[in-house]
Amino acid sequence: MRTLAVRKAAPAAGTTPGTAQGPPPAFGGGTPTRRRIALIPTVTLLLGAIYTLLPVAWVVIASTKSGHELFSTFTFLPGTGFADNLKDLNAYRGGIYWQWMGNSALYAGLGALLSTAVSAFSGYALATYRFKGRETMFNVLLAGVLMPPVILAIPQYLLLAKADLTDSYLSVLLPQILSPYGVYLARIYASAAVPADVVEAGRMDGASEWRIFTRVALPMMIPGMVTVFLFQFVAIWNNFLLPYIMLSDDERFPLTLGLYTLLEQGANTPALYTLVITGAFLAVLPLIALFLVIQRFWSLDLLSGAVKS
Repeated sequence: MRTLAVRKAAPAAGTTPGTAQGPPPAFGGGTPTRRRIALIPTVTLLLGAIYTLLPVAWVVIASTKSGHELFSTFTFLPGTGFADNLKDLNAYRGGIYWQWMGNSALYAGLGALLSTAVSAFSGYALATYRFKGRETMFNVLLAGVLMPPVILAIPQYLLLAKADLTDSYLSVLLPQILSPYGVYLARIYASAAVPADVVEAGRMDGASEWRIFTRVALPMMIPGMVTVFLFQFVAIWNNFLLPYIMLSDDERFPLTLGLYTLLEQGANTPALYTLVITGAFLAVLPLIALFLVIQRFWSLDLLSGAVKS
């Protein structure tokens, strides 16, 4: 009996003593309840993607429809009038749509470039130098991040009206140069990407502060600055309120304001609805192209701009 008890207690051949015996766990690991809970984030993301992409899909499909097809066919059924819509949009008021697109490119491109430069200077200074009132200044900038643009639009208009700059390109460009959110991102990125030892080494070698910034710090900050440029470009490209308040001459309108005027006229001329939809579809294409180009450049900079310690 003693021998039989020992045999029953002995582990099976090929196993380790003390390990639990039994069937292997189910594929994927975890209990069914845990797997069901893990599906919740995936389903939530899919619903968010559908919610975001559904209007884009509608614009793409609606831009292919003629005026008659737009109101008489199924919503997501493609039409046959895309070429005619492009011709009508190009012929409308001598091609003023392309002037609106050029204005948007000017406002967004130049404004984002200047805003990125100001953010880089300010963020580097706030991250590198120690001076009295630095944290107070940074907290004021954070308050600017939380402040809605609607609150600032009217004071900006009054200030520019005093300087006789309303209804000009500068009235849209100047308020966009300083971005509190861009300065915030630049400071955070400069604090993480530019080691203090590198700055001190440059000073010991006799380099000026400007040379240290342009030759040492700025190349390390490029990935973050590309992000600031992208955010600011998209924000200016989609901005409607500021041009609406500042501009009255439709030849200086950006796309957002120009398409809005077309939409208002469409209440009396329904044929203009197809032009608005086609123009909205074309207005999205530059943003998609810019994102694809910058994403590649951004990824390369993230790999090449790292500092090995």
